Amino acid sequence: MSAAVQGVTGDAAFVPSAQIAVRNVAKRYDGTPILERVNLDVTSGSFCTIVGASGCGKSTFLRMLLSQETPSSGAILLDGKPLPAEPTTERGIVFQRYSVFPHLSVEDNLTLADEFARSPFTGKLFGAARSAARQSHTELLETIGLAAARKRYPDQLSGGMQQRLAIAQALVMKPKILLMDEPFGALDPGIRADMQELLIRIWEETKMTIFMVTHDIHEAFRLGTRMLVFDKVRHDPEHPEAYGATITYDLPLDHKRGEPPPKASELFPVPPGTTK
Repeated sequence: MSAAVQGVTGDAAFVPSAQIAVRNVAKRYDGTPILERVNLDVTSGSFCTIVGASGCGKSTFLRMLLSQETPSSGAILLDGKPLPAEPTTERGIVFQRYSVFPHLSVEDNLTLADEFARSPFTGKLFGAARSAARQSHTELLETIGLAAARKRYPDQLSGGMQQRLAIAQALVMKPKILLMDEPFGALDPGIRADMQELLIRIWEETKMTIFMVTHDIHEAFRLGTRMLVFDKVRHDPEHPEAYGATITYDLPLDHKRGEPPPKASELFPVPPGTTK
């Protein structure tokens, strides 16, 4: 894979080893292009960090991977098959805003996912089934650092602890793919560093695939094995919304943990032929 890959045009052949394959995907809202000509192959176990200017379609791309939204054209494949039309348990999601239920305790927030999966009609587990579900979450609570807070409610948790709970919620169903939309953007620097270490440890232990949107290029470099940069390669000054963004750089991050990131000018030289 080349160190810098401009937005690819046309159809690309399916790579058999790809867990996620994106083929010439475009997304438009009311005729306005947000994304265009997006092509990508990601193998299982990759940690893809996604960066780019605000409004360039990063979160839209993540929502399409989740099936919250569908491409206007093109296709997304999961293990060689079309992506399911609805969100499924094999894809977990963590948002910047804490997606926890304020009226439920930590352990009940985790149990709820099991209840919906195992009892879709009533949304409740009772007796031995409920006890078994709670017991199965003990290891996850230990891993995420919330075992001592299992009886607390979200308003009794710090921001970092609430985000730990949100990550735990996404991990309950043991997804193959974890999607994260600026999960640490609202945290203080010290707590953010702790959460980064936690995420690295979870990724190394589970071997799942992660797509993480971030505005922090240092975070993107530190966490990822691969950095995807979204930007527009075509600009019309008179019609700034005439074109959508695509993946302008696809950078393998072959680095050691703790290494300082290179300068932006080293990561993003001006691509030949780019018109601005």
